[in-house]
Amino acid sequence: MHRWLGLPIDDLQEAASVELIKAVVNIASVKSAEEIKEIEKAVTISGAMHEAAMKAARPGMKEAELAGLIEGIALANDGDVAYPVILSVDGQILHNHYHGNTLEEGRLVLVDAGAETSGHYAGDITRTFPVSKTFTAQQKEIYEIVLKAEIDSIAQTTVGTRFLDVHLGAAKIIASGLKDLGLMKGDLDEAVAQGAHALFFPHGLGHMLGLDVHDMEDLGEQYVGYTDSLSRSKQFGLRSLRLARALEPGFVLTVEPGIYFIPQLIQLWESEGKFKDFINYDKLTDYLGFGGIRIEDNILVTPDGPRILGHPIAKTIDEVEALRNFK
Repeated sequence: MHRWLGLPIDDLQEAASVELIKAVVNIASVKSAEEIKEIEKAVTISGAMHEAAMKAARPGMKEAELAGLIEGIALANDGDVAYPVILSVDGQILHNHYHGNTLEEGRLVLVDAGAETSGHYAGDITRTFPVSKTFTAQQKEIYEIVLKAEIDSIAQTTVGTRFLDVHLGAAKIIASGLKDLGLMKGDLDEAVAQGAHALFFPHGLGHMLGLDVHDMEDLGEQYVGYTDSLSRSKQFGLRSLRLARALEPGFVLTVEPGIYFIPQLIQLWESEGKFKDFINYDKLTDYLGFGGIRIEDNILVTPDGPRILGHPIAKTIDEVEALRNFK
């Protein structure tokens, strides 16, 4: 481009055609039947990766052993991983690619991993399971909140619905569940409006999926997930929402709520007295070593409602525990 247009290399980004970018995004956001088939293939392989990890995990194993196992499944299916595998007992660290920990009884393993097909379409799935054969009572309570947020959010991914509103609905479910456990308090609508829930849910609910795991975002996230009349928030947590615009038939996206107990963030907010009207900091001591839980599926928006892509992947507590007891 520098040679063709005679523009200085440092000026190329600013010289990009916004009109062309928007046209590309407009076309590529709606997936064809052939693309959906390829994404579905990637998701099904991704599911096999996750279920293999649930079956194979044992106390005393290194995270790296499980990471290597699931990467091998992606390669064996004539593809690759769509992005570096996230697999950690420290699930409270978002985008955690460190695999040096040892699995121990009582901990949770958060796995965010997806396959990429030979046609370069991506899957992006997250599951969380216990190192032990079963979840603890505390883990079950948090898991059920996340699962409800995920299932309800998927049901809301309908044509014409702003994904921003789906995200805020998930935040309200999470805040409500945490209030029932005594970890949050007060007016939940106001808590979510001010962003108090982001202590536990500090990222966006999802993003577009296709030829890249964050589809087309190299063109500019604001063009993919937002519109001229809908701008990104500057609020902590909400500003990380990659997709906010109204959904259209043919969109493929992720739905991935989570709850995390991040000791450093909890300690910082408590020291600052932040959102003390909404957060019971004294109740969080028992959760500082909890880690995190995220559950994620890949969704096709259709005129008849949302469709979860790929073969079903173990997700309920009973389904996950059944795989953890697989022999």
